[in-house]
Amino acid sequence: MRLTFLGTAGSWPTKDRSASAVALDLERELILLDCGEGTQRQFFQSSASFMRVRRIFITHFHGDHFLGLPGLIQSMCLNHREAPLDIYGPPDAEEMIGRALRLGYFQLRFPVEVHALRAGDSLELDGYDVRTALASHPVPSLAYRIEERPKRGRFDADRAHALGIHGHDFARLEAGETVTIDGRVVQPEEVLGPPRPGRSVVYSGDSAPTDQITRLADRATVLIHEATAATELEKEANEWGHSSARQAAECARVAGAGALFLTHFSARYKELEPLEAEARIVFPGSTAARDLLDHLIRQP
Repeated sequence: MRLTFLGTAGSWPTKDRSASAVALDLERELILLDCGEGTQRQFFQSSASFMRVRRIFITHFHGDHFLGLPGLIQSMCLNHREAPLDIYGPPDAEEMIGRALRLGYFQLRFPVEVHALRAGDSLELDGYDVRTALASHPVPSLAYRIEERPKRGRFDADRAHALGIHGHDFARLEAGETVTIDGRVVQPEEVLGPPRPGRSVVYSGDSAPTDQITRLADRATVLIHEATAATELEKEANEWGHSSARQAAECARVAGAGALFLTHFSARYKELEPLEAEARIVFPGSTAARDLLDHLIRQP
């Protein structure tokens, strides 16, 4: 599981930051969280491929979070995509994305399905689940939690050797099958540790601090939370439906998240170290994401 921050700017792009977009590589497919203007170009500079995007989750329909969709989809067409694409968003998704798909003269050459979601919805997808929560923003907005399903426990090779297991039987037990050794049936649980929880990523989108997102982020492996402003502008940021770096860190601390990445920085901040430092006072595992940052999320 790998995160690639394609855009970390707030409200509009800057010389060093593109508009909001995060790619989450689940190996079998690539998920895109938001798609601000310029996202397709950021893909070309990153380790991720836009042609592998299977699903896109839009948090809300302010331009810096979805205006990259027309260009991205048209580029997919020009590159002969045939695989379907599913796009998810708040209740107004069908209207807003429908408008985006009608822009310009082009022929859509692959299936695109739009799904409107509400706060509290859950999806069971291919090997992972998605849950939503209400974000605190002036327009309909959602936060998302993407979570792998629990995995089998780690294989105990020493225990397997002690039971006389060799060769292909290792792989069969790891796959959850039983094997027979000298007339004795060996069950997978005899050589596998306890089940391991799946990794999880929570993405706040734009939001003032809210208990709903904190609950959604409960014990998340990674929390990606907007940090539009520093502490001295906290009140003003909250009034506009945004959070400070300190408040993002407080969310991570209360939720018991494993790591926090800050994003959606106001253009007033040329350097991000001060915001990162504010967050680390509250939650030491805080990092200010930069455009094109890659982060590998390891299995516990």
